[in-house]
Amino acid sequence: METICPIDRKCASQISVLLHPSPPPLQVQEYFEELISSRQCRGIKVKQNGEFGKGVYADLDFKEDELILKDPMLVGIQHPSNKIDCLVCSFCFQFIGSIELQIGRKLYLQSLGLSASKVCDKEGISKDFCDSNSADEEDDCYVKECKRLRKCASSSPNGKVTLPKGVVQSLMNGELVLPHSEKFSLPPAISCPGGCGEAYYCSKTCAEADWESSHSLLCTGERSEALSREALSKFMQHADETNDIFLLAAKTISFTILRYRKLKAAHLKRQNKYTDPVELDCAELSLLLEAWKPVSIGYKRRWWECISLPDDVDRSDETAFRMEVRDLAFTSLQLLKAAIFDQECEPLFSLEIYGNIIGMFELNNLDLVVASPVEDYFLYIDDLPDPEKGEAEEVTQSFLDALGDGYSVCCQGTAFYPLQSCMNHSCCPNARAFKREEDKDGQATIIALRPISKGEEVTISYIEEDLPFEERQALLADYGFRCRCTKCLEEDTQLISKQEHIKKKLGFGEV
Repeated sequence: METICPIDRKCASQISVLLHPSPPPLQVQEYFEELISSRQCRGIKVKQNGEFGKGVYADLDFKEDELILKDPMLVGIQHPSNKIDCLVCSFCFQFIGSIELQIGRKLYLQSLGLSASKVCDKEGISKDFCDSNSADEEDDCYVKECKRLRKCASSSPNGKVTLPKGVVQSLMNGELVLPHSEKFSLPPAISCPGGCGEAYYCSKTCAEADWESSHSLLCTGERSEALSREALSKFMQHADETNDIFLLAAKTISFTILRYRKLKAAHLKRQNKYTDPVELDCAELSLLLEAWKPVSIGYKRRWWECISLPDDVDRSDETAFRMEVRDLAFTSLQLLKAAIFDQECEPLFSLEIYGNIIGMFELNNLDLVVASPVEDYFLYIDDLPDPEKGEAEEVTQSFLDALGDGYSVCCQGTAFYPLQSCMNHSCCPNARAFKREEDKDGQATIIALRPISKGEEVTISYIEEDLPFEERQALLADYGFRCRCTKCLEEDTQLISKQEHIKKKLGFGEV
C-alpha cells in the first residue's frame, strides 16, 4: 500500500509553485550574475540552453590547466564514516587542530574500537581524554617514550602497531610536538557554539556562518533551536544507519527555514506596523519562494524515481525496490518533521518536496574531497635528506606504522555546488573537478582540461568517460538523458554501421 503524506494534499498548490520547473529566465539570469559576482569568478556565464536547460559558458579564453571556477557549496556534509579519520571544519571542511591532534585523535578513536556510526556520538570523548593526566607521567616522559617507540611498540592482532596510551594522549594534549610539524600548521579547532560536541570549526566566522545557515536547527546541544533534540538524534541515527543523503536534505530544509525567518523579520521591519493577516499570508508564500530560490535552481526529480537500480536487484523487482526507497524517505521525513517542523514552512515537510530535494542531490551532487595534511607531513619526512630523515623517523615511524595504510585518508563527503551543478555533461569534456595543492577547503575547483575559447560551453563528465559507448549511455540514462556529444555521435554512427554490416553479411538485407 502506497504511503500517503498528508502535507502533500494539504499544501498541493504551494508545493506546485515551489517545484515549478524553473523561475522566469530573467530571474534565473539575475540570480546567477549575482552569484558569480559574489564568488569573484572571472570569465564564466550561466545561460539558458533550450535543449539542456542551463549551461556554463566561457566569457573569456581559458588555457589548459587554468582555474575556471572555485565554487563554495550551498550545503555539504562529511561522511559519518570519515569522521574517525579526519577532523575538519564543519562549514568549510578544511583540516583543523594540528598534525599531532589529527594523528592522536585517529589513533585514540581506533583504540576504542569505534564503528563509523558511533563516531559522532563519541566525538566529545577526545577532549575529556586530553584533559586527564596519568599518575605515572613525568615532565619529559613523552619525549623519552618517543625515542623508544619503535622498540617498545607491540603488534596488535590485526597487524597494526599499538602505542603506549600516554603517547597518544600526549599528541592530543599538545605536549608532544612531532619533528617539523610546524611547517604544516592548521587552524585551531573551535567547538560548536550550541554545545553539541559534534561540530568543530576553523574559526568563529565559520562557526557563526554554519549556525546561521543551518546548524542552529540541527544542533543537538543545549543551545539548539530544534523543536526536539531527542527527535533530532533519532533522525540523525536513522540517516547514519541508512543513507547520509538524508542529512543533506535536512540541511537544505533548515537552510530554507532560517532564510525564510530572516526574510520575514526584515519584511515586518519594513512594514513598521502589524501586517494584515490576509496580506501576511500572501507575503509568507512569497518569502518562502525567495528563501527557496537557491534550491529551486537545481535540477530535480523524485529520488525513488531517479536512483540507480542496484546490481543485485532484478528488473522484475524494480517497482517494489522503488516503493521501498520511497517508504525509507517517508520514515526519514517523519523523524525530521518531529525534530524541526515549522508551521509557516509546512510545504517543505511534504514527501514531494523531500523526495525532490534528495533527487536533486542524487543527480547534481559532487564528491567533497580535501587532501589530508597528515599525508603531506609524512611525505615531507620521507623526503628529508640524511641524517635529518633518520633522526625524524626515530619519532615518526612508529606513528606511521600504527596508522597503517589509512594514514593518508582525505576528508570525504558530498555537497551541492550551485554553479558547478549547472555544468552539462560531455563524454569528451573540456573541464574537470580537480583539487590543486593550494585548495585546502571544500570548495569545488574546476580546471580546464584543454584550451577553451570565449563563448564555448564548459562541460564536465558525470561518469567515467573511457567506458564503452553502451555502458556510458546506460549510466547516463539514470540522469534522464541520452548523451549526444561529438564522441557519442561518432561512436553511435560506428556502432550502427557495424550492425548493418553484420546483418548484410548474415543475409538479412538492408536495415
